[in-house]
Amino acid sequence: MDSNFIEQAHRRIRQSAAVAPGEHAPTLPGPDKLSRARASLPDAASETYLSGLGPAATLDHLMRDIVPGLNGENRSGRYWGFVTGSTLPIAEVADNIVSAYDQNVQVHLPEQTIATEVEDAALKMLLRLLRLGEPAQWEGRTFTTGATGSNILGLACGREAVIASRLAEGSQSVGEIGLLRACVRAGVEEIQVLTSMGHSSLSKAASVVGLGRASVKLLPLSDAEPWRLDLDAVERELRRENVASIIAISAGEVNTGRFATTGVEDMKRLRRLADQYRAWIHVDGAFGVFARALPVKDEYASLHRMNAGLELCDSLTLDGHKLLNVPYDNGIFFTRKSPVLNDVFKNPNAAYLSPGDSSQIQSPLNIGLENSRRFRALPVYAVLMSGGREGISRMMENMVLTARAVARAIRSCADDYLLLPDAGPASPSSGDDDAVHIVVLFRAVDDGLNKVLVQRINEGNKWYVSGTSWGGKPAVRVAVSSWRADSEDAFRTVRESLMAIVRAYRHS
Repeated sequence: MDSNFIEQAHRRIRQSAAVAPGEHAPTLPGPDKLSRARASLPDAASETYLSGLGPAATLDHLMRDIVPGLNGENRSGRYWGFVTGSTLPIAEVADNIVSAYDQNVQVHLPEQTIATEVEDAALKMLLRLLRLGEPAQWEGRTFTTGATGSNILGLACGREAVIASRLAEGSQSVGEIGLLRACVRAGVEEIQVLTSMGHSSLSKAASVVGLGRASVKLLPLSDAEPWRLDLDAVERELRRENVASIIAISAGEVNTGRFATTGVEDMKRLRRLADQYRAWIHVDGAFGVFARALPVKDEYASLHRMNAGLELCDSLTLDGHKLLNVPYDNGIFFTRKSPVLNDVFKNPNAAYLSPGDSSQIQSPLNIGLENSRRFRALPVYAVLMSGGREGISRMMENMVLTARAVARAIRSCADDYLLLPDAGPASPSSGDDDAVHIVVLFRAVDDGLNKVLVQRINEGNKWYVSGTSWGGKPAVRVAVSSWRADSEDAFRTVRESLMAIVRAYRHS
């Protein structure tokens, strides 16, 4: 392939994707562009189907037809749907290096490539950035495809550990003899996952690792604070005979951004209970744990307090492609118990996959779902090297300030819109923003407008939101997770848009 082609292609891509300072790309492509992109897809009935266009014509097709049909999640600082990070420029550069050199990071081969050592360095920096403790305390650490993959690892390790703790010493593991046989030998009739408003991927993970979606039990503290975990209920569940338990903590919950625990005392109690009843604690901290990187200021004291003690867990999920702003797909998994991770995921009887050394760095194929895997650590490494602790902290602070600006904008339209949750301590509707991290939840006061509010906002193509449900009614969810976030622009855009929407609704 002519190197000039790649250089020219990169220039075209950058010209197309570039956004001028202070500007925001449209959040959605619009129906016309989507229709054109859809019409350009290959027709199996055509005589030219699979005939081959060649690189130049294919690039023209991609840039002319496909690219205009993509959304603006990376190019707009106002794409607030789901929890969708943008890509920092240095992360994009690193990802280009990943593609150009195309390393298969599966076996630790220190005499052949630096890739696994870069991955390990990035994971160690993350632990220290988030003040989770020294790397020696987290022997099991790896990159995954995202929080869903990391939650699968967490429940798989939890399943392994809670059964192994009930087997006779020297017994074979679940990974060796299978879940059914191991449960019989351990006298376990049920494995349950105890949580409060856990992410949907937790149920998916429970299904994948053989526990079943029905094993996930919600133990909310109250109707007013359903995201909080009822610790008394957890203790009652842990006492059940012939039942093994995994405790799954949401940090934070996807609709509200709130945390299942309120601080270090909650986590100390859970740790004592888990040790007493041989349970496993897994924290889904896909985005919430990054609040630990915020500066130590009074306005973030509540977020730091809710994060306190999470390091007492047995395993932890993070998402790189959310708040860290690296390209999809990028997740992180940590566990204190490396042998358990290896028991589940090792590749047996494959001498050609052996690293052939005694390094402390484990081959990734023996501690994760994949054998072949992309060098997804490099963008994370690049972001951490570029920004450092101070730069990452500023980026996280900017996201929080922007989310709080959105909350203020909604509150300024209080006659027509209501911030949620509207009950319980630190309710945002009361004017208290201290518990607002990056997620803002609200609805319209008028039920008719509320039913179409998400549609009206997204049709305007100035900001993008996700729809959800709260208290049995439709609700709108904003999640600020882009380095492009701008608090002043967000306040102005949200306020003007919401006021215009309610005026148009009243005159319709």
